[in-house]
Amino acid sequence: MPDLETPAVRTPREVLARYYQAMLDKSADDLADLYAVEAVHEFPFTSPGFPPRYEGREAVRAGYRAAWGASPVQVEEIRKIAAYETADPEVIIAEHVVVGTLPTRRTTFTVPGLLILHVHSGLVTRVHDYMDGLGVASARG
Repeated sequence: MPDLETPAVRTPREVLARYYQAMLDKSADDLADLYAVEAVHEFPFTSPGFPPRYEGREAVRAGYRAAWGASPVQVEEIRKIAAYETADPEVIIAEHVVVGTLPTRRTTFTVPGLLILHVHSGLVTRVHDYMDGLGVASARG
């Protein structure tokens, strides 16, 4: 396991790439390992089955492990629309569309989203995760 307190210096763009890979892999551990111990992950648009926020790396790990573990949804692709650098070098804003399948219904779905990642010393300190809650609920059936 990597030393989570002193990661190799990663830019917000590099963290974003790893974030997307963790989504593709449905790896709660890989995702959580990107976070600082006291990080906060917020869902400003509430979705059925999701809390409004996770407080701390281990809450992110537990929350995503439960959500991804209970869901038959498989993320097939993340279409990266754009990533925006901001005046703050520790913040990146990313637009994307998640393309997934639901094997039980043999259907493909798309869910647009927007992430605002705050990255300090190579670790995520705050995420604002704007996902299409109705699209997520519809994909789940």
